Amino acid sequence: MTLSASFGGSSRVGTPPLEVRLLRDGIVESRHRVHAAVCDSRGRVLLKAGDPQSLSFVRSALKPFQASIFVASGAADQGGHGERGLAIACASHAGSPAHAREAFRLLWSAEIDTDQLRCPVPMGGASPLEHNCSGKHAAFLATCRRMGWTTEGYLQLDHPLQQEVFKRVAEQLGMPAAELLSARDDCGAPTLQLQLSQMALLFAHLGSGGQADLERLSRSMLAHPELVAGEGRFDTELMRRGLGQVLSKGGAEGVQCLSRVGAGMGLAIKVEDGSGRAKHAVALHLMEQLDWLTPMTLEEMRAGFMELAPHLRLEVAGELRS
Repeated sequence: MTLSASFGGSSRVGTPPLEVRLLRDGIVESRHRVHAAVCDSRGRVLLKAGDPQSLSFVRSALKPFQASIFVASGAADQGGHGERGLAIACASHAGSPAHAREAFRLLWSAEIDTDQLRCPVPMGGASPLEHNCSGKHAAFLATCRRMGWTTEGYLQLDHPLQQEVFKRVAEQLGMPAAELLSARDDCGAPTLQLQLSQMALLFAHLGSGGQADLERLSRSMLAHPELVAGEGRFDTELMRRGLGQVLSKGGAEGVQCLSRVGAGMGLAIKVEDGSGRAKHAVALHLMEQLDWLTPMTLEEMRAGFMELAPHLRLEVAGELRS
C-alpha cells in the first residue's frame, strides 16, 4: 500500500484549518488559512489541522533530501567536507560572502568551475554563488563528479542525479518513484508536489536519527544554523535557540517543515495564500502546543516573528487535533 492510499478516509474530515490574523492596533486587517500535519516515522498522521492530504510543492524544504545523495554517494567525504559543507548543501541562504565561500568550497574540492552552476545570478548579485540555492547546486555537481555522471544537464528530470534523488525520496515515502509529480523550482532544479502528510513524514525521518546520511545532515544543520538561512531568518534563529531539539527548513509559498530531533516526529505547514509571515506564526503556535520549545525560546521567537511593529502583530486561532 502506498502512503497516499494509507491516508484515505476520515483524515480529511472534521478538522478546521488554522487561521492567522494580522492585527493593526488590535483590529483585524488580514487573514490567512493554514493546514498542518504531524506524522511519525511510520507515516501515521498523529495530529492535524485542516487537510493533511492537501497537495503543495515542497519547494526548498526538500533540500536535505536532495543533499542526502551528496552524503550517500561518498562525495561529501571525498571532498573532505565537514558539517559546514553539509549545512550549506541544505541551505536557502542569504547570499552573504560567508555563504558564497562555503558553496565555492564544495566546487573547488571537486575541481568544478563556478560557471557550471545553473542556478541564476540573483538580482543585484555578481555570481551564481550568491544565489540562495548555490550550496544545493554545488553539492549536485560534486555528486555528479564523484559518480562519473555528466555535469551537463544535471537539472534535467532524466539525469541520473535527479533520478536518484527521486528514488531516495520515494523510498522514504514508501511509494514508487514513478508516482512522484515534479515541476521546476525557481532555481531550475526539480521540486516535488506532495501531500502535507508526506512532507511531515520526510521530516520525521530527518530528525529520527535512524538513517546515517540523514542524521549527518540534521546534525550539520543544527551545528551551523547560520549557514542554513542567515542572521535574523526564521530557520537560523529557531535552530540556534532550540537547544538542538528542533530542525527547521522552510520553502517558498508558505511551506514550513520541522522535526523534533530524536522523537521521529515531523510537522509540515502550508499557508493557502503562500504567506511567509503566517507560516512562521503557525510554526511557533504549534510548537507551543507540541511542547517542542521552552517558554523562553517561544517568547524570543515571537518577539522577532509575530510582533512585526509596535502597531502590528500576528495571532493564530485553532489547534492541532488527533
